Amino acid sequence: MSGPVAVQEPVMDFELPVELEASAPAELRGAGRDDVRLLVSRIGSGATSHHHFRQLPQLLTAGDVLVVNNSGTLPAAVEASALTVHFSTEQDDGSWVVELRADGERYTGGEVGDVVDLPGGVRLTLRARYSPDRLWLARVDVPDVHTYLYAHGRPIRYGYVPTPLPLEAYQTVFATRPGSAEMPSAARPFTHELVTRLVSDGVVVAPITLHTGVASPEAHEKPYPEWFAVPDSTARLVTQARAAGNRVIAVGTTAVRALESVTDVYGRITAASGWTDLVVTPERGVRAVDGLLTGLHEPRASHLLMLQAIAGPGVLRRTYAEALERGYLWHEFGDVNLLLP
Repeated sequence: MSGPVAVQEPVMDFELPVELEASAPAELRGAGRDDVRLLVSRIGSGATSHHHFRQLPQLLTAGDVLVVNNSGTLPAAVEASALTVHFSTEQDDGSWVVELRADGERYTGGEVGDVVDLPGGVRLTLRARYSPDRLWLARVDVPDVHTYLYAHGRPIRYGYVPTPLPLEAYQTVFATRPGSAEMPSAARPFTHELVTRLVSDGVVVAPITLHTGVASPEAHEKPYPEWFAVPDSTARLVTQARAAGNRVIAVGTTAVRALESVTDVYGRITAASGWTDLVVTPERGVRAVDGLLTGLHEPRASHLLMLQAIAGPGVLRRTYAEALERGYLWHEFGDVNLLLP
């Protein structure tokens, strides 16, 4: 497995007003999870329409396949004496990619061999730089880091969320396989009742797993390698849908990354698991996905390259201009955007 891929120029830049940063879940704003706003953008025409997320069944049709990420969020932030350690991605050899933070900001210090003392008498040793000035490969002297995190960690929280929240606030209804440092948040607005309505209407829900790493808001890097799995059942469902002319809509950029990682240049999809360092760009395009349900991404975020690959630059620019003008909310507790063919 390799480290992070090289950074390219940002696909789109804009000013994000602080008042559009969602600071709390919809439930704490007096609404339900599925009451967040849904901005629908039509790929091709660029037409937009405005909805609430609970209206999603009216926008989909029988035979559509929603590809969802079933990765669960870990309590991946651990407070040390002077630092906070964000546990990002577990490696095959048991080491971890971690991010060090101090006073809420990236900590760029540290040297190979440094030891960070964690609660419970646990020691974290920095082994090698994983990315310049941000991520480290580290060894933790506990036999099961997941168990340790559940005992001593909390969900990763950035400055735009001022109040600590329970881990449940960072889980989606699809979460069955813990492993993500941060919530695959595009699926957060789904409720059990809404999924039941979709399935009753003939919409197919197909799972993948991709364990997401940390995504520091200050570092607009391309995604680094993450562990994923596309089961045979999902590969077959997507293949059948495409053969029948039905739409395949990914729920979140993580679902796109996993599914496109197992799709060859001819559009053939094969079940697989392992590490993916795929970066979906406009030059590469998409081969398995027709649409995308996703949150609103930060200025210069690398995920915007993927959105441009799906929707095209013109549609993407119009979508974000509309979201800013209409006061849509950003980040994991914010509103969502459906790029729909």
